[in-house]
Amino acid sequence: MNLSGKRYDHLLEALNPAQRQAVASGDGPALVLAGAGSGKTRVLTHRIAYLIERGSVRSDNILAATFTNKAAQEMHERLARLVSFGLSRHHHDGLWVGTFHSICARILRQHAGSLGFTRNFSIYDSEDQLGLIRQIISDLEISSPNLTPGYFHHRISRAKNSFMNGRAINADSDDFREQAVAKVFAKYQQRLRENNAMDFDDLLIYPLELFRQYPDILAGYTQRFRYVLVDEFQDTNRTQYLFLQALGSRERNVFAVGDDDQSIYRWRGAEVRNILDFERDFPECKVFRLEQNYRSTRNILEAAHSVIAHNRERLPKKLWTEREAGEPVALIEAENEFHEAQIILDKISAELSYHSNAAYNHTFRDFAILYRTNAQSRVIEDTLRRAGIPYVIVGGLRFYERKEVKDILAYMRLATNPADAVSLRRIINYPLRGIGETTIQKLEEFARANNMTLLQALSRVGEIPTIKAGLRNKVLEFYEFINRYASLKTELSLLEWANALVDATGIIRLLKSEGAQERIDNIRELLNSVHEYAQQIPNATIEGYLERVSLITDIDTWDEKSNAVTLMTLHSAKGLEFPIVFITGLEEGLFPLIRTGDVDSDLEEERRLFYVGTTRAKEKLFLSRAAWRSRYGSNSQNTLPSRFLKELDEQFVQHESVRRPRAFESSDASDIRGRRYESDAKMPDYENESQDGESMQVGKMVKHPQFGLGEIRAIEGRGENLKLTIEFEKVGTKKILVKYGHLQIL
Repeated sequence: MNLSGKRYDHLLEALNPAQRQAVASGDGPALVLAGAGSGKTRVLTHRIAYLIERGSVRSDNILAATFTNKAAQEMHERLARLVSFGLSRHHHDGLWVGTFHSICARILRQHAGSLGFTRNFSIYDSEDQLGLIRQIISDLEISSPNLTPGYFHHRISRAKNSFMNGRAINADSDDFREQAVAKVFAKYQQRLRENNAMDFDDLLIYPLELFRQYPDILAGYTQRFRYVLVDEFQDTNRTQYLFLQALGSRERNVFAVGDDDQSIYRWRGAEVRNILDFERDFPECKVFRLEQNYRSTRNILEAAHSVIAHNRERLPKKLWTEREAGEPVALIEAENEFHEAQIILDKISAELSYHSNAAYNHTFRDFAILYRTNAQSRVIEDTLRRAGIPYVIVGGLRFYERKEVKDILAYMRLATNPADAVSLRRIINYPLRGIGETTIQKLEEFARANNMTLLQALSRVGEIPTIKAGLRNKVLEFYEFINRYASLKTELSLLEWANALVDATGIIRLLKSEGAQERIDNIRELLNSVHEYAQQIPNATIEGYLERVSLITDIDTWDEKSNAVTLMTLHSAKGLEFPIVFITGLEEGLFPLIRTGDVDSDLEEERRLFYVGTTRAKEKLFLSRAAWRSRYGSNSQNTLPSRFLKELDEQFVQHESVRRPRAFESSDASDIRGRRYESDAKMPDYENESQDGESMQVGKMVKHPQFGLGEIRAIEGRGENLKLTIEFEKVGTKKILVKYGHLQIL
């Protein structure tokens, strides 16, 4: 194709040959195998811009799906810079770029009535789902220690993700567990409909059900979306794949970008077969391989490849880079998890103090510590906290999952969706109104007997003679409160309405009386998020805000600009990059973490997870294991090195000799079994001295690399634990552990 002289030449000039071929590939299905750090987002955005600038398609004929709001926002921002006339992120009649869930929710808001829902349906998160299942288990009188709400939730979600829905559960089975799952599944779906609610899996399933029942609706979307693009294609589950096939069934312009080596979400339904079988489902497709890596050094790439090459189910490819070889991958063996955390802290401190080369002038945000399970973070957190090292955790308790935030959101949801019984149950007696569980059960029985919503039953509480008069008044007051704010939605602006509702609930007054300032601050931060949404979206509505909140993922709440060390699971790290990466806990049984089921497939996925973690590193990669580790509250146990360490090509790695702490100097293994290495183990004392040996005194001025100038106000501890209280000019009072403070005496 001769593109010389065209106005879209600039879109191709910035690409390497493989990227250019994919972007200008013409019509028809295409599979782009984009290795880690190979510029897949660049290819996707340039492909969209190329289609628009070429003039053969309008922006509203393009749909691009990805997996996180963060990725969707990045695509929007890049497109706005690429396309000559610019694209507004909120141009709703134009280009559709978003997560699968947000795109499907948008379709369902338009056609909810055809499926028996209203446009204001609620979206239940995991906590809402578990609460509903817990109630159903109680109603069905299911009592078995093995049949927990979590078990039912897992089975229901797995059935939906495979697009089997109820067909994946055998109600006629002789197994009492299958019978119980079938009953709970049926009742769960019934209650969701009664509550005018969908769960996350429903958001993906119902569009396909809509297309099946109403071919004319599908025809409208296939006619509109002439080009369908998908990011992270390897992470699609069966339902998402069928959704893409349906939208691309007319034009067959499906442009799938992914990497089978980074398929790490099998546990939530993702099927690596989708990418492996794409050529079978689209036999006329073109295949492009992006193998030039722009992120990592050669040693990191070669080490990562030496492990992933052991997987049998993968498409052939190997990343390469024009970057320098860099330092070998460092392999570290610690005595136990405490020693491992201390070594990591020492490595971070060493990197931060090395200023002779500008290339290594790092700040806290340049470090990421990755682990296989969230439980591993505690010891690392404790170690960083004691040393005064700032850190952020991705994937812990999310802001919108905090109780006080969920309570306010429940008030908002109920005022928006009167059928939402889960939200009503949560707040009907918070703050306390004296409306207990017995009263709620009577209201629910009345609602079912009269085929009405629970909120409607509240309005007719006078017809329930077993509820005392005093309680009836309280129930009616709550009903009138919700009804009043449901009516005010159209009379007040979104921000005015949200502020008035929060104030009227009395929750902030209650928290003030309890001295719970942090929880009050969280509610005010929630109102700030309402304000930000209202500023960003023309004619913002509470329904739109609640949908955005319900679809936020862990990574969307991560502030990559904050100057702090990042702690996260390996699953959360995909799509990110850091100059220096630590991967911890490389021990058999922990990483790889093999449970039950298809062991071969599980092991291959664990190996892909290791590959994802290693390819997050740009400059340096540290792999650590502990010879002894406590797990699940047990005593410290001897561990075996992860098989991934054995699979590493030795020419690209370096075994670091870590000085054994004195607590572990005995060569007799029996001496150390069950013992723990603490950060204050005996070390050579240094009195009140800075790193350069200069005396520390109250009143002396010091300079900190992050906080700037300050004056020493107090000194405590000695030796390894020497700690200073310093009044800094810009950030106020801080306590600094001298060993890791990198202080300069002025």
